[in-house]
Amino acid sequence: MTGDGPDGVGPAVDADSDAAPEDDARARDVVVPLRVYKAVTVFSTLFAVLTVVVGFVLLDSATDRARAPLSEIDPVLALVGLGLIAAGAITYAYSTRFRAEGMGNAKDDADEPSDDG
Repeated sequence: MTGDGPDGVGPAVDADSDAAPEDDARARDVVVPLRVYKAVTVFSTLFAVLTVVVGFVLLDSATDRARAPLSEIDPVLALVGLGLIAAGAITYAYSTRFRAEGMGNAKDDADEPSDDG
């Protein structure tokens, strides 16, 4: 199996691309006012938690607490449960891209010694 890289092993590297990985991550952040950030954080977390919990309840119900034989599992209910779990995870992952104006990213800060004396 060969790749597109110069030695045929790895992926091809664009020589004109001088963007650092940090710049790419920072470009995906969505900077919003603090009030919007709080609303997005609260409601997306609430939605994510509720959909994941309901998804697991539906999955549990479809499989009769994982005790039902394969022939008795409700596939539609199980797929709806898995879909809700995925929707909650995607919602939470997307909501982490939001940040308020003036908020930094802890990964971008220089290492500082602690003041724990």
